[in-house]
Amino acid sequence: MSRWRTIVVPAAGLLAIWLLLQGSLSPGSVILGAILATGAAWVLMALDPPASSFRRPRAALGLAARVAVEVVRSNWAVAGIILGRGRRPRTSGFVRISLDMRAPYGLAALACIITATPGTVWVEYDSSENSMLLHVLDLIDGEEWVRIIKERYEAPLMEIFE
Repeated sequence: MSRWRTIVVPAAGLLAIWLLLQGSLSPGSVILGAILATGAAWVLMALDPPASSFRRPRAALGLAARVAVEVVRSNWAVAGIILGRGRRPRTSGFVRISLDMRAPYGLAALACIITATPGTVWVEYDSSENSMLLHVLDLIDGEEWVRIIKERYEAPLMEIFE
């Protein structure tokens, strides 16, 4: 029963998305969508993702709100840099950050958060040292970036995923 559920639930979700995107319930759309959704569900099942527990949904909502605010704030800051406001010289650079988090879904979420925030990019992850390389568009203080990543993002993600 569990194996059946691992195919049917994702296939049903993918079929629903397919039909919404198609905007049609014609037999052709339903049949093609069902075939594609079933095939995609089989492929997803073959990937065998690691098991994860999603704890603390309230912390996840708080983190999502914090990320949304940070993305807006960073957009304004990057726009200011591009438009040349505040004529001080800008220096971009790299910061190596040692991570405490090991949960694969938490690391993936951290990579998405950092890359979605304008002015920063997750460049590299070294699994042997459990560290990441961060590129910052306007790097003033590397230690400040280490503190920001660890306190604002890594700590809540560890609370959610570990």
